[in-house]
Amino acid sequence: MNAIIAQDDDSLAQLDNLANLAADVIGRCRAAGASDAEVGASIDTGLSVNVRLGEVETIEHNRDRAFGVTVYFGQRKGSASTADLQPDSIAKTIEQACAIAKFTEEDTFAGLADPARLARSFPDLDLWHPWNLDAPSAIRLGIEIEDAGRALDGITNSDGASVQAGESVAVYATSQGFCGHERGTRHSLSCTLITQDGNGMQRDYWYETARSAEDFPTAASIGVKAARRTLARRDARKLDTRQCPVLFAPEVARGLIGHLISAVSGGALYRKASFLLDHAGKKLFPEFVEIVERPHLPRGQGSANFDSEGVATADNGLVRAGILERYVLGSYSARKLGLQSTGNAGGIHNLVVAPSGGDFADMLGKLGTGLLVTEVMGQGVSIVTGDYSRGAAGFWVENGAIAYPVEEITIASNLRDMFAGMAAIGADVDTRSHILTGSILLDRMTVAGR
Repeated sequence: MNAIIAQDDDSLAQLDNLANLAADVIGRCRAAGASDAEVGASIDTGLSVNVRLGEVETIEHNRDRAFGVTVYFGQRKGSASTADLQPDSIAKTIEQACAIAKFTEEDTFAGLADPARLARSFPDLDLWHPWNLDAPSAIRLGIEIEDAGRALDGITNSDGASVQAGESVAVYATSQGFCGHERGTRHSLSCTLITQDGNGMQRDYWYETARSAEDFPTAASIGVKAARRTLARRDARKLDTRQCPVLFAPEVARGLIGHLISAVSGGALYRKASFLLDHAGKKLFPEFVEIVERPHLPRGQGSANFDSEGVATADNGLVRAGILERYVLGSYSARKLGLQSTGNAGGIHNLVVAPSGGDFADMLGKLGTGLLVTEVMGQGVSIVTGDYSRGAAGFWVENGAIAYPVEEITIASNLRDMFAGMAAIGADVDTRSHILTGSILLDRMTVAGR
């Protein structure tokens, strides 16, 4: 308990020091002639341990610092950064940012966020849970995870287990008088195992990530789950080319929602590089699809009181009754589009996809006979056209039951058709990401195999 109190006091002192540094730098930027300035500064610390076959492979302690300053001389903007918080480095960084701005063309859309949109309240989101973990304890935990998985019959080798504990404190400040403090912890446990079948080696993994170590399942359960996933891939088959329903497992389904976010983000829209250009207010999904951003979830993976420009975050619908309600914008992209920031500079915050179906077994029943996708590979997604074609692996399902594993297949369609063809969304939500969705069932895709 005393160690945790000490870590808490240390993090608050670091935040105060970073805030004082930011205020000083902003004053120096104004003295150098800048009309406005913004500063971001952070300190990340952590421990990472990797073990394999019961032996230590790596132990890493990190303490990383980052400092960035952006200055505005009217509509001319310059940015510079450093990983060194010493006075000489800070002075050179300010000098570089000012020099860049003075030789940059004016951009009428450049500037700080609207002061009226800045965060004014900062509720505790329960993101700070330091893990008092030393290297020997992390090693023992990693070995426990791996040993539990290796104990299952059929597991022949291991790519190892990892244990990571991390803390981050950060400050964002502007010449408008805004100064936002953030601190959070993020920890993870993982294991990758190998089995042998008639076709060679098969591998799979499992991991857990949490703000607080007390939220982890037992170490042994992570190793066992990695082993069971690995063993389930034995004797995988190829499929003949066909069209069929496809069920995306939750950890893969969140990628589909990620493609939606990419297509409705400001940068893609003002560059006219999105297949969803001018689609706000239009129906993209079946009526049961509801997607809401909820940035203030306690211990959420993407929780935050403000975005990377200081704009206040708030619960905000993205898709309601299948209709795209808005885009995902920061201040710059909003100005380019003649709109207002949605508080998404730097990304989305806890996107919650409402379920329409039951648990995973229920979703298999809704699939009936078709393909369950548990892994996708490659970069075959075009946000410009919506074309989707990726390598995949998973399981063939017959009458709602898994029949056998499949590999070396390609799944293809267009995102527009995939969104419109959603048949159900499961309640089996994967909580390890800032995109919170269960499995997603699509009515039809092309599956290319032999």
